[in-house]
Amino acid sequence: MAITDFLAASDITSAINACKAKDSFSPKMFFKTVGLSKKSPTEIERVFKILDQDKSGYIEQDELQLFLQNFSKGARPLTAAETRAFLLAGDSDGDGKIGWEEFSALVKSS
Repeated sequence: MAITDFLAASDITSAINACKAKDSFSPKMFFKTVGLSKKSPTEIERVFKILDQDKSGYIEQDELQLFLQNFSKGARPLTAAETRAFLLAGDSDGDGKIGWEEFSALVKSS
C-alpha cells in the first residue's frame, strides 16, 4: 500500500513544495494541500497505518520527524521545532505520541 493509492501525486508534490524551507511545515496546511482532509475515515486510517512505521498504533516523535519522506522519498526531515509543534498539535492526551483518533481529529480540523 502506497500513499499514492489514496492521494494524487500532483497534490503531494504541491504540499511538499509548499514546505521546502526549514520551519515552514504546518500539519493542517499540509493535510489540506495534499487532500487528506477531504478523504473518508477509512482512507485517513490507511494513511495513518503507512505513517505508523513501527506498527505500534501510534505515530511517535521519530516517525513525525520523517513524516514528509512518507509522501516523497526526497523530502526533507522535519526540524526539531516542526516535529515538536506537530506533536503538540496532534497529541491531545499528552502521552507524547499521536494515536489514530488524534490523527483523524487533526486531519479533519484542517
